[in-house]
Amino acid sequence: MSEPELIRLRPRRIRVVCWASAAVLLVVFSVVATSLHGPTGDGYGTFQRGDQLAMVGLGIFGALGILLFTRPRVEADARGVRVRNLVGSYELPWEVVRGIRFDRGAPWASLELHDDDLMPMVALQAADKELAVEGVRALRRLHQAHLARLTENAPHH
Repeated sequence: MSEPELIRLRPRRIRVVCWASAAVLLVVFSVVATSLHGPTGDGYGTFQRGDQLAMVGLGIFGALGILLFTRPRVEADARGVRVRNLVGSYELPWEVVRGIRFDRGAPWASLELHDDDLMPMVALQAADKELAVEGVRALRRLHQAHLARLTENAPHH
């Protein structure tokens, strides 16, 4: 059985929710913007075209903020693993990885490093159930293949 060259993992459920939420937010802000016209209520000011554009702009920024949650992904190959989370990303060779953890009740999987650090992998979320489990299994297979290569190449005494 040959190992896959490259594994690419992204969360599924959060992407669907975020895209739908961003679209709804944009529609709501656009509808509110079109309803802004005439006096502000007490007669001292009036809504202008700039106010409408500002509301649409706020909707766009809000939607973009929501779409940041679609950013997480994990890529892995025979050399190592690359993780991109909401904020920040990192690339680790398999040599520094002790194991891949997905503890019961944890919101996402983590890489356990030899220095006892845990690096979160937000792309492998518990909400994705079987998809996340399959992703963790694929990463563990790559990690095991790396360990097997180390033992094959180790000098025998």
